[in-house]
Amino acid sequence: MPENHKEPFPVAGAGLGLRRGLMDELLNDPPAEIDFMEVAPENWIHVGGKLGKKFRSFTERYPFILHGLSLSIGAPSPLNEALLQDIKAFMNKHAIGYYSEHLSFCGDSGQLYDLMPIPFTGDAVEYVAARIRRAQDILERRMAVENVSYYAPTDTEMREVDFTLAVLEAADCDLLLDINNIVVNSINHRYDAREFMLAMPKDRVRYFHVAGHYVEAEDLRVDTHGDAVSDPVWDLLADAYRHFGPVPTLLERDFNFPPIAELLEEIRKVKKLQASGPIGTAAQGREARRG
Repeated sequence: MPENHKEPFPVAGAGLGLRRGLMDELLNDPPAEIDFMEVAPENWIHVGGKLGKKFRSFTERYPFILHGLSLSIGAPSPLNEALLQDIKAFMNKHAIGYYSEHLSFCGDSGQLYDLMPIPFTGDAVEYVAARIRRAQDILERRMAVENVSYYAPTDTEMREVDFTLAVLEAADCDLLLDINNIVVNSINHRYDAREFMLAMPKDRVRYFHVAGHYVEAEDLRVDTHGDAVSDPVWDLLADAYRHFGPVPTLLERDFNFPPIAELLEEIRKVKKLQASGPIGTAAQGREARRG
């Protein structure tokens, strides 16, 4: 695998997850506020015809990165190397510079279409790390794994934070830090969100995700990506920029799409918080969030 972890990240600023329900409006009036886009490769590999041409019009206009859904890095089944080869070819075809996946699994020999938590154990660290290293070898690129939201852990021999750090070190891979997932998990599993965030290694954090979640109860949040970003997520994002610097940040919205103007307003909030950065003050961060 190439030693490219010191190369500049291929995107910067604030991005938006491209969803088919947003494509026509975005294509009719491409927003300058969007610095980059992200898609799940499984949704676009081998897609041709009019839809494929429409996708190409976006990749020709915006820098792209990929966020996988179904590699199932923690599954007991063999690693899907054919999918990785397809992803590699897709990245080359569209000049896409980076790929990430979820630190989870989504089935064994079948597909559950959900992200299940990997047991937080030492054995799981070794198993998952070996599969990530193999994936990076096939892709001939470094990749990132994302901290995921979960609701019923299967084994807590290790804390989530320690498991995540151990996987990153053993696999020698990067981290996609999902700020919303930290907030969701911190409430559902009763830990300090800021403490988790500050424990993540600066040299492995490549970009952030932010999204909305559903408040099921006072002590239960559901990671839906179907709502506006909440105040606790904005607050933690501001802290993250002060600690890590103006890390590239991707806004996810998967359904309940609002007018594009509302999504662009959230992207502008991201940019204001990025501008406050590590040299900004807490007051500057609060002012940016009001904007």
